[in-house]
Amino acid sequence: MMDTLKEPKAGPAPERAGVIPASSDGERVQVMFDTFAGADSDGFPPWLRTIRGAARARADRIGFPTTRQEEWKFTNMAPVLQLPLHPAEKTGAQLTRRDIERFTFGLDAHRLVFVDGHFCADLCSLPKEGDDLQLGNLLGQSAGDSPEVEKNLGRHAHFDADFFTALNTAFFQDGAFVSIAAGKTAGKPVHLLFIGASEQPGATALSRNLILAERGARVQVIESHVSLSDAARLSSTVTELVLGPEARVEHCKVQQESRRAFHIAVIQAVQAKDSRWTSHSVATGARLARNQIQTLLNAGGAAAILNGLYLADADQLIDHHTVVDHAGAHCESHEFYHGILAGRAHGVFNGKIFVRQDAQKTNAKQTNRNLLLSDDAVIDTKPQLEIFADDVKCTHGAAIGQLSDEAVFYLRSRGIGAEQARRILIQAFASDVIERIGIEPVRTCLEEMLAERFAQTKE
Repeated sequence: MMDTLKEPKAGPAPERAGVIPASSDGERVQVMFDTFAGADSDGFPPWLRTIRGAARARADRIGFPTTRQEEWKFTNMAPVLQLPLHPAEKTGAQLTRRDIERFTFGLDAHRLVFVDGHFCADLCSLPKEGDDLQLGNLLGQSAGDSPEVEKNLGRHAHFDADFFTALNTAFFQDGAFVSIAAGKTAGKPVHLLFIGASEQPGATALSRNLILAERGARVQVIESHVSLSDAARLSSTVTELVLGPEARVEHCKVQQESRRAFHIAVIQAVQAKDSRWTSHSVATGARLARNQIQTLLNAGGAAAILNGLYLADADQLIDHHTVVDHAGAHCESHEFYHGILAGRAHGVFNGKIFVRQDAQKTNAKQTNRNLLLSDDAVIDTKPQLEIFADDVKCTHGAAIGQLSDEAVFYLRSRGIGAEQARRILIQAFASDVIERIGIEPVRTCLEEMLAERFAQTKE
């Protein structure tokens, strides 16, 4: 296959925005806490209220992230605090199924719909009662007698060190609950659709998802985030996935929010013996998007495949942080992340493979490739290995470049115009990731969306 990358031209990186004073950060965070606390729901059980209280106290101690912290070195979150942040109000009653049809990928699926963080039952498509697949909103599940929820919610996505995980745990409004019984295969994919509809600047949706796959269960989950308005808003989502022994879960997250939105997401998977988790993260929207994707391979034979594609232009910033924690022996992980950046866009990839002392016979690979379509686009990539076992096979690598003149010339020599040749090479670069998605209607829709976007891309 032709290599579409060549070394980028040297040149100064664009200036980064300054960080607002810490005192201003602190005052604005306290105002945010007070605003969210005033709108908090009383519908949560005592055990969950205890967790939420501990998370709020921890968020207060951690403090809002700044570029002085290593994990946030390349991603300046200060603009978020310039917004008049407040819990988004319920607006979903104004929407119909026809309004959301364009966001469904034409997919025959069980569907949960949340508008500005609030559950909209009238827009959902649920399985029959008594089905092996349990599907509903988390607020409804936690309010009832649900040992599964109590055992897992807030137990895996730890908020000890991450401000936004703590913030979400303390104040989340609602979210999705998905549970597939042992040995069962979901007959249809599950689609979790999150829509930003509020026209109010600073409207904030804090959503929490819990996905449980028992022993030998199989399920495909699509988690998509879109906007109906162009307001500057914040969405924060934490998704916890728990895979039992031999479970198979494919999770595809697609983020296409408006160019004025801020999107912060954490995905935490925990994998038992011989389980397999496939993750796809496709990010094309938002002014600033941060995705933290983490998995704990907790027992022998577990496998994780993490695929990612991020497209940014103009002044967008899209950040992916991944952590693959190998705790069990004979586990494997493979990461493939591709970035395409144009204009003055900024991409960040920070991937860590952590191999514990008992995780012998680990096989881990991490690859990050980035295509810069302009001289002003910037990528900060930081692949990392931290290994405490001595019988492992671990590799990582990163590549940064521009379209190869030789590849463009090769296509042009066969009668293809310059712009068309350029689009073909860009789309081929993206398709390396998109083709890995196992849900055909989603893959087809993304390919069409990418073709349309690449046709408009300028250097």
